[in-house]
Amino acid sequence: MDLAVIVALDVVNGAASLFLLCLGLAIIFGMMRIINLAHGEFVMLGAYATVVSANAGLNIWIAMLVVAPAFVALVGLVVERCLIRFLYGRLIDSMLATWGLSLFIVGFVTTIFGNTTKGVPTPLGGFSVGAYRTSYYTLFLLAMALVAAGIIYALMRHTRFGLIARATMQNPEMAAKLGVNPARIYMMTFTLGAALSGLAGGLLAPVSGITPVMGAAYIAKAFITVVGGGAAILSGTVAASSLFGFINQLGAYFTTPVYGEVILFTSAIILIRLLPQGISGRFFKGQL
Repeated sequence: MDLAVIVALDVVNGAASLFLLCLGLAIIFGMMRIINLAHGEFVMLGAYATVVSANAGLNIWIAMLVVAPAFVALVGLVVERCLIRFLYGRLIDSMLATWGLSLFIVGFVTTIFGNTTKGVPTPLGGFSVGAYRTSYYTLFLLAMALVAAGIIYALMRHTRFGLIARATMQNPEMAAKLGVNPARIYMMTFTLGAALSGLAGGLLAPVSGITPVMGAAYIAKAFITVVGGGAAILSGTVAASSLFGFINQLGAYFTTPVYGEVILFTSAIILIRLLPQGISGRFFKGQL
């Protein structure tokens, strides 16, 4: 019974972490149709912002929840204004440009911090379930995933910005005729996606080894989750991250983490083959 509880907590933690990791990409790729191959590097920048802020004496919670998303939002704003705004509607060009951007960010961060692994201590203690011990931070990640999902749902469904953003992504020409500035909406939406990526990096910093190349471990998993989720940026991402997080953690527990990744990618290939429109294309049509 104790073992079952620990396995369940690990599975929930894996699903929550995957959702946080994918939420920013779900907006940038799933909503804006920008193939952002620098998504992993945005996550990495959020993790480094947390490390630098915490080491400078800032409270770890402020570093994770404020500094990380704010810093990466600023980076995303600069990237959108200087690069991405010229690439809307050009999928291949955006893929090549963001691939080059990811290489630049990795090289730049490596020049500053080197190849050594950084980290911050987990801010919450642990608790025991029988003979097994785990951290309260796993529960905090689940809570943050639920909070983030709730905020994005409320923002996109019940605010003027959310309505205008969704309309602009679907038909920018019509939005422009109705007095909306599509360039400004694209800029704000991309910045929001970047901020969510930075938040994921900050939240995952205490449980991950932070290196300049850490983004490479996240990018493929994030893309298959967003693609597997389908067009619905929130319900699809929640469903796909829950499914793939469950498969990954369960596979890793009963085999090894490497085999867990193999099982995850194999399951994603099968899912996309069976549901080419993603989970939301079959089960959550018309939902956010």
